[in-house]
Amino acid sequence: MWTIPNVITLFRVLLIPVFVVIYFLDWRWAHEVGALIFWLAAITDWFDGYLARKLQQSTPFGAFLDPVADKLIVAAALLMITHSYATLWITIPAVILLIREIYVSALREWMGQRGVREAVKVSFIGKAKTTAQMLALIGLLSGLETFMGVTIYWVTLGYVLLYLAAVLSLWSMIQYSIAAWPHLKGDK
Repeated sequence: MWTIPNVITLFRVLLIPVFVVIYFLDWRWAHEVGALIFWLAAITDWFDGYLARKLQQSTPFGAFLDPVADKLIVAAALLMITHSYATLWITIPAVILLIREIYVSALREWMGQRGVREAVKVSFIGKAKTTAQMLALIGLLSGLETFMGVTIYWVTLGYVLLYLAAVLSLWSMIQYSIAAWPHLKGDK
C-alpha cells in the first residue's frame, strides 16, 4: 500500500488544506504561492501515474485515491476562483466543470459495478480537458497579468482555458454518456 506513487498521491491530498490556507492569507504573494502549490499538485498527479507504471507499483488503493485526490484539489480550486473573482464569467464554467466531474465519476462507478467500466475509460478529450483546466486554474489562481514588469496575461489566458475546459468537459460528458447509453437503458 505505501508505494512511492501512493505516498505522492497522499501528499497531494495533504497539500489541499495548505493550498487553501496560503491562498487566503493576508499576504502580498498569497495568490501566487497558492497557484504554485496547485501547480505542484498538478505535476505530482502526472508524476505518480508515471511512477506507478514505470516501477510497476499500481495498487487498488492508488487506483482509488488518485482520481479522488484530483477531484478534491480541483474542486477546491474551482470554489476558490469563484470566490475570488465573484463573477458569472467564472462561476458558470466552474459549475459546468464540477457537474461534469460528479456525473462522470458516478457514471464510471455505475459502469464498473456492471463490469463494463472500459466503455467509459479516460479519452483523449478528457485528458485535453484536464490539461486546459489545470492551466486555467493556475493562471486564475495566480492573478498575474504582469510579472517583474513583463506583461504575461496569465489571468486572460486562464479565462480562455477555463472556457475551453468547460467545452471539452461537456463534449467528453456527452461522449461517455453515448458510450454508456446501451448499458443505462438495459440493452446490454
